[in-house]
Amino acid sequence: MEMDMDESAVINSYKRLAGSYDKIFGRIFEHGRKQVVEKMGFQDQDRVLEVGIGTGLAMDHYPPNTSVYGIDISPHMLAVARRNMAQKGRQNIKLALMDAQRLCFPDNFFNKVSAMYVATVVPDPCLMMQEIKRVCAPGGDIFVLNHFSSPHVLPGLLESMLTPLQRIIGFRPRFSMQRFIADNCLEVVETEPVNLMGYWTLIHARNREAAASSS
Repeated sequence: MEMDMDESAVINSYKRLAGSYDKIFGRIFEHGRKQVVEKMGFQDQDRVLEVGIGTGLAMDHYPPNTSVYGIDISPHMLAVARRNMAQKGRQNIKLALMDAQRLCFPDNFFNKVSAMYVATVVPDPCLMMQEIKRVCAPGGDIFVLNHFSSPHVLPGLLESMLTPLQRIIGFRPRFSMQRFIADNCLEVVETEPVNLMGYWTLIHARNREAAASSS
């Protein structure tokens, strides 16, 4: 998958949005966030990674006894998340400034990993997924929630018109789900349309890749 985004565009985009993100996108994307967390089926001792946690809008859906790690490349979005966590007294969520393409976690560390509204933003989606599969234990669950290219004429036309502006707007308007699944060799458990008019898709995949030995 071609490198058609860059980190500076992403960081600058979310710097502009951080203060108003919750008001603009909170309710619009809420159904998808809730669906992801509900499908996780938490068990005792589970460790969960949320890649691209942003302002922490999903935090209310996690059980208080589940250990959640949230990472994001935007310091401005994380500053809002920390403020929201402090106000709500959520102590089970650990936040860190981190690039999704270079995760600073050991192999097989998490039982469940989610990437909500991130795949069209990160510069190299395949590198992000490689890292997600590395830190997710074999047999663990991976959840990718994202907008993918629409098969319908009018939405597809709008996506094509926005594509030349993707470095400015900070995300890819055209993004093939079939290619994303194939490029990342995802073992898909199910897919489900979510949010307004089902325009976004939740992919639930099972991680079957054991981490390569470092010896």
